[in-house]
Amino acid sequence: MIIMEVENNIILAMDQMNVIEAYDLCETLSKYINTIKIGYPLTLSEGLESINVFKENFDFKIICDYKVADIPETNSKIAKLTFEAGADSLIVHGFVGSDSVEACINQAKVYDKEIFLLTEMSHPGAKMFLQNVADEIAKMGVDLGIKNYVAPSTRIARLSTIRNIVGDDSFIISPGVGTQGGDPKETLKYADALIIGRSIYESKDPELAIKEIIESIK
Repeated sequence: MIIMEVENNIILAMDQMNVIEAYDLCETLSKYINTIKIGYPLTLSEGLESINVFKENFDFKIICDYKVADIPETNSKIAKLTFEAGADSLIVHGFVGSDSVEACINQAKVYDKEIFLLTEMSHPGAKMFLQNVADEIAKMGVDLGIKNYVAPSTRIARLSTIRNIVGDDSFIISPGVGTQGGDPKETLKYADALIIGRSIYESKDPELAIKEIIESIK
């Protein structure tokens, strides 16, 4: 297990679709963060090679948020390509079952990388289906020896439950802070790091926005 040290407990969600805009934002905020989360919007727009733009120029830890959810063979290929492109970690859906998750774990071992198991998402629609199996997903992760998890800041009771399942020695990152309504200080009672995107990069002053968040969690 890679013990992540997330500066200021903030992971910047890079959901822009333009690598130059994303680069400029990172340049502005690099003194406050050391970890970013890159999702499909950026890599589908700019290609997998965009990962190394941030890895090489900022020495960031890169979490690729692809929410991988396919059959084992396809999951394995996605994980392989992602790690070869320079990502340190990959977010993987758990609802597809242990064999599909293990396919990603196996690739992570090959490249000495990590996966984060997504237990429950932060948006309202997650309550329809995913929330009903989130506890079982977390338990499956424990059985598989996974130590890194994703759980929502928008539902603190659920975040607390997942923390109790995975244990205090696991590392939880939590999306939904800010624009979706999650409270940063309350979230950090149960999570190890916050995933924050829009409330920073859509702000008129992203640097001021992140400084205010940092101050609020002291």
